Amino acid sequence: MLSQLYIENIAVIEKASIEFEPGFTVLTGETGAGKSIIIDAINAVLGERISRDMVRSGARQALVSAVFRSVNRRALEKLEEFGFPLDEEGAVILQRTVSQEGKSACRLNGRPATAAMLREIGVFLVNILGQHESYHLLSPDLHVEYLDQTGNLQPLLAEYRRAYGKMRALRERLDALQQDDAQKARQIDLLQYQIQELEDAGLRPGEREELLAQRTVFQNSEKIARAVSAAYEALDGAGEEAGAVSASSAAAGSLEEAGRYLPAAAQVAERVRAAAYELEDCCAELRGFLSQVEVDPAELEQMEERLDVLYRLSRKYGETEEEMLAFLGRCRAELERITLSEEEAQRLEQAWRAARREAEALAQRLSQARAKTAAAFTRRVQEELAFLDMPGAVFQIEQKPCALGPLGCDKVQFLISANPGEPARPLSKIASGGELSRMMLAVKTVLSGQDEIDTLIFDEIDTGISGSAAQKVGKKLQQVAGNRQVLCVTHLPQIAAMAGAHFLIEKRAVAGRTFTEVHPLDFEGRKRELSRMIGGGEVTPLMLQNAEEMLRKSAPQA
Repeated sequence: MLSQLYIENIAVIEKASIEFEPGFTVLTGETGAGKSIIIDAINAVLGERISRDMVRSGARQALVSAVFRSVNRRALEKLEEFGFPLDEEGAVILQRTVSQEGKSACRLNGRPATAAMLREIGVFLVNILGQHESYHLLSPDLHVEYLDQTGNLQPLLAEYRRAYGKMRALRERLDALQQDDAQKARQIDLLQYQIQELEDAGLRPGEREELLAQRTVFQNSEKIARAVSAAYEALDGAGEEAGAVSASSAAAGSLEEAGRYLPAAAQVAERVRAAAYELEDCCAELRGFLSQVEVDPAELEQMEERLDVLYRLSRKYGETEEEMLAFLGRCRAELERITLSEEEAQRLEQAWRAARREAEALAQRLSQARAKTAAAFTRRVQEELAFLDMPGAVFQIEQKPCALGPLGCDKVQFLISANPGEPARPLSKIASGGELSRMMLAVKTVLSGQDEIDTLIFDEIDTGISGSAAQKVGKKLQQVAGNRQVLCVTHLPQIAAMAGAHFLIEKRAVAGRTFTEVHPLDFEGRKRELSRMIGGGEVTPLMLQNAEEMLRKSAPQA
């Protein structure tokens, strides 16, 4: 439950610290005193949108902090999911600041968080119901959700949605496969042409690099031949002039002769002889070079043609032979997929039909469960409406079949006849503001046992009602507060008298500035506030007496 709310520099509230207790609490005050600011502050700390206009004039930033104690299981699970520990006292503390520049910062149990995190955990902590929430009853799209929540049908709905999602996915794949026949024929022709062109090319990885290197040699054959010939003549000799090979052989022979007398010369002779042999090998390789650089014009032309083919293919299918071969593999796979699409289509058709049968079966189970829930829900809401001073109202749930959708095969709508003898019609056609308020309270009373939210906040849910209806609404709020915390902003003394705790929201002007303050009221304070609410003007002894009587009669039974 909400244990403490601290507000600083929000609109006309400079500072306010409110300690809440379990049970039924009301907040009252003159129109414009700032009751809505309290609700806005709670919405802000729950992660809803916040404007920099909320920052009090002259303040650097605004701050809202809320402490929740004895939180429910789902809130604890969400806290654990975020990786945030509980407070030392087992509390959940939400905090949010907003600067004059509009920058917002959030904290969760003292650690930095995001507004989305506050929102996600906030839905398990507080449910705020106001006039806008009452008008949600006018949207038939939400009626099926109320019904599912009442019957605890969410697990069955989740199972159906999985089957429905599977069915939709198979249908999309099947539709994509069953493309237009002319488009399929065009795609097959294109793939066959591309495959044929690449296969005819006989691609080999690294081929273009090899051809480019060989072409470089051919293009520079004359330079290569001249240089190699000069080197060959230097080694092997030219005409009568001896080359390096002959000279090194002669030198080795002379050293070998000297080596018979000088051992050191023999060692040098071995090295020179080895050099002579190495030079002979070099001569042989140079002769091979000369044969390689002999250019065949026809071979060079073939080489240029091949390089041109590879260049043209690379512009269409990939820069390298490896990329072009990979493209060829994809084309073959795509052609095979299209060629075998009829078989694949038949398989997907069978899988889709099976998935649709499963989804239809689950939708029927869900529809039947809703029908049973609708009967009990209708009866309970009818009872609540009778208690809330609408005894002649007839509440019905219209459940019509529709095509399979995310919520099943049902179109659900709440109908009401506010007066005897009138046919039941959609709420948007006949419900007044007061009737909507009581309808929402009746629905929320029925739903109250289906969720774990510990704190309900009713923001002027009493709009449009008075007299005995107001007293009945107060009794119902008092009843709902028996197993959870209920906070209510109200203008009606009949409702305020039912509360176990009462806060007065009061606005005053000091030194030309406006301040809103929040005061907890004792019994005497409550008498005076109820008297003001009853009379709207000067408080008289008779009003105080009437207020005291209301408080004593409305006090919760022990």
